[in-house]
Amino acid sequence: MIDVRPSQQMRDLGVVQHGAGILTEPARAFDLPAERDEAERITDELFAAMERIGQVHPFAKGMGIAAPQIGIGRAAAVVQPPGDGPAIILLNPRITTCSAEMDEQYEGCLSFFDVRGLVPRPLKITVETTSLTSETVTTVYERGLARLIHHEIDHLNGQLYTARMRTGIQPILVEEYRQTGRAWVYE
Repeated sequence: MIDVRPSQQMRDLGVVQHGAGILTEPARAFDLPAERDEAERITDELFAAMERIGQVHPFAKGMGIAAPQIGIGRAAAVVQPPGDGPAIILLNPRITTCSAEMDEQYEGCLSFFDVRGLVPRPLKITVETTSLTSETVTTVYERGLARLIHHEIDHLNGQLYTARMRTGIQPILVEEYRQTGRAWVYE
């Protein structure tokens, strides 16, 4: 049996991998409602990618994917919270406030799935998104969901989680991570 690295598996599923320029460039916002059809098409592609990925890897703590991770430089992401809750669609998302209270947990990323990194993030964030009809929607997210949403918004701003890690802290191989017993991974 051939051992396929997790990052190679994600690449095979259509996820852009670390080193690709699109992952470090800010995504272009949608002009809504004028670009509604484009926003819907990209959202559908994100859902299709999540479906493919979910068939080969379980995400008990939720998962998300941003358009740049599938090669589309637009400000769209989809997040599937843990459990059976509905998916969250983020169009032109912007974090407007962050709590001072922080938490540091391991995160993973579909674009470099071989490692996990210990990332500090606020426990509560307020996010503004744009609806397909151009209305501004404001939502407050807390704890694990705040971490997951923040991770995806970072992707849309061209930032990877490694940029948020404390100085001197490096990502660890996924095999080492599994031995830590800490189960907070947000892809």
